[in-house]
Amino acid sequence: MPVFLKAAGIGGSLLAILALVIVFLKQIIAFIALLTSIISGLMAIIKIAVILIFVAVFLGIGIMAFRAWSDRQKAKN
Repeated sequence: MPVFLKAAGIGGSLLAILALVIVFLKQIIAFIALLTSIISGLMAIIKIAVILIFVAVFLGIGIMAFRAWSDRQKAKN
C-alpha cells in the first residue's frame, strides 16, 4: 500500500470528504443565489431543500461511520 494512503488514515479522509462536501454545498448555494435573482419565490423552497438534503447526507455518513465503528467493536469482542 502506498505510504501516502497509510499516512492519511481514516481521520484525514473524513476531514477531506467533509471539506469537499462543504465546498460543494457552498457552490450550490452560490449557484442558487444566482438563479434567485431570476425566480425568487420558488428558489427559497429549493434552497431549503438543498440544505435539508445536505444535512440528510451528512447524517447518513455519520450513521454509516458509527455503524462501521460499532461493528468493529463487536468483532473485537
